[in-house]
Amino acid sequence: MPLLARSLLLVIAMYAGVGMAVSAERRSELVRYDNVQIEVVVEGEGPAVVLLPSLARDSDDYDQVAEGLTAAGFRVLRPKPRGIGRSSGPMTNISLHDFARDVAEAVEKLGQGRAVIVGHAYGNWVARMTATDHPRLVRGVVIAAAAAKQYAPELSKAVTDAGDLSLSKEARLAALRFAFFAPGNDPTVWLTGWHPEIRNTQRAAAAAVRQDEWWAGGTAPLLDLQAAQDPFKPESARNEMKQEFGDRVSVAVIPNASHALIPEQPKAVVDALTTWIKRLP
Repeated sequence: MPLLARSLLLVIAMYAGVGMAVSAERRSELVRYDNVQIEVVVEGEGPAVVLLPSLARDSDDYDQVAEGLTAAGFRVLRPKPRGIGRSSGPMTNISLHDFARDVAEAVEKLGQGRAVIVGHAYGNWVARMTATDHPRLVRGVVIAAAAAKQYAPELSKAVTDAGDLSLSKEARLAALRFAFFAPGNDPTVWLTGWHPEIRNTQRAAAAAVRQDEWWAGGTAPLLDLQAAQDPFKPESARNEMKQEFGDRVSVAVIPNASHALIPEQPKAVVDALTTWIKRLP
C-alpha cells in the first residue's frame, strides 16, 4: 500500500477512535424496577449529581451544565422523565412519590447509592420528594428556579402556552418572555424540546401530594439557586426557604436570568453548583 494511503487510513482511524471515545464518555443506561424503566444519561466520574428537568421537558436541557460538572470532577446522572426517550411506566394514578422512586433507583444503581439531587423548576418538586422519601440516598438538594410557596396563576398558564405546539410562534415566544427568559436573553432556544403529552401527567402527580409533604426537601443541606428575574420567585420571596429552615439552606442568586435559568446562564449555574457541592461534608 502506498505511504500516502497508509497515512490517510491512520488519520481516519485516529479520528474514528476519538469519536468513539467521546460517545463512550456520555452513555445511556436503563434502570428497571417493577413495571418501570428509566433511561439515564450518564457521564463523568466522581461524586454523583442528578439533574432533573422542568415541566414537560427533557434532561437534555442540561447538556452544557452536565459538561461543566463532568469537567469539575462529578459523575452526572440525568434520568429522563417517564414518557420521554426509553423511560416508561404507569402514567395515571401516580404521584411525586413515584417519580421520586424513579430517581432513587437511578442513584442506587448508577450513583453508588448517594447523590446531590438538582431539580429545575418542576423538577425541584421531584428533588424535594426524593430527599423526603429516600434520605439515605441524598447528600444534598438543589432547588433551581424553584417557585415561591405561592405564585400568580397566570404564570402556570404561560408555562402551558410556552409548550403548546398548536399555538403560533409569536404566542409561544410571548409566554417564554413573560415566564421564562430575562430581557435580552434568547427565548427561541425553548421553542423546541417540549413534550406536552406528559405535562398533564406530571401536574396530576404533583397535585396528588400535599405541598407540605415535599416542601422541606427532607433534612439534607439545601441550596436555593435563584434567578434574579424569575417571576415565580420575586425578590420579596428571596429568603423564604432560609427563613423557614435556617442554616440548612444556602441561597445563591444568578443575575440576568429568569425561570428558564439553565439555558440562560449555564456557566454561572455550574459555578454555583460546584462551589456549593464541594463544601458539603
